[in-house]
Amino acid sequence: MPETALHPLDDPNADPFAIATQAAADIARLTGVDHHDIALTLGSGWGKAAELIGETIATIPATEVTAFSRPALDGHVGTLRSIRTPGGRNVLVIGARTHYYEGHGVRRVAHSVRTAAATGAKIMVLTNGAGGIRDTWKPGQPVLISDHINLTADSPLEGATFVDLTDLYAKRLRDIAHTIDPNLDEGVYTQFRGPHYETPAEVQMAKAIGGHIVGMSTALEAIAAREAGMEILGFSLITNLAAGIQQTPLSHAEVIEAGREAEPVISALLARVIEAL
Repeated sequence: MPETALHPLDDPNADPFAIATQAAADIARLTGVDHHDIALTLGSGWGKAAELIGETIATIPATEVTAFSRPALDGHVGTLRSIRTPGGRNVLVIGARTHYYEGHGVRRVAHSVRTAAATGAKIMVLTNGAGGIRDTWKPGQPVLISDHINLTADSPLEGATFVDLTDLYAKRLRDIAHTIDPNLDEGVYTQFRGPHYETPAEVQMAKAIGGHIVGMSTALEAIAAREAGMEILGFSLITNLAAGIQQTPLSHAEVIEAGREAEPVISALLARVIEAL
């Protein structure tokens, strides 16, 4: 097997924040935009929002930026985009999420968020496609994340780093979202390790401990964003009802199709929310 270079974040002696600072410098150099105000990670079903936020200043392959990897999942575009809103703010759109289940370690999961903070972004908008536990929810419905339960048994924090997660998903930002769509529901997101879908018993466990949404991303990124001093707004697209609540088998194709059908509506909603932040 040919020898491959060690990924910068895989070196236990490396400083992940210094690497994020280098990545931010790469973004500034490649886009010509030296500062971003808001960062947005686009999960499954949310991709068209980038077209509606404002004027695209630059789009770059994520792999040209220090320590970013090519996405392993269909539905993620593998680019970073700098967009200027009609109000004159710069938005960094991240289409290159690294999922925890890829097995690269939590540093790589948190890298995009830390890089966003290093570009100057003060608000982190995290989106995902996920399973709904409430049987009143329908596929294609957007839901605000009010809190999360982290079932990965991991954390992006290293050493004796103590970070308060009260109001992690900022009520101030959720209130703004409600002014755009007063009918938005809210729920507690539960991150499982993945990549397998949850069993019906695991879904019932999540429900019993206060979860309303199940998925495989977002919580670890939100913790890293709070450590970096950012305000966080989270959105889940309910792509299906969770195992045991939905009576048909779950599939990734179903997730992609639900996202594709909902994309025009939820993307327009997200663009309006971002302009109001």
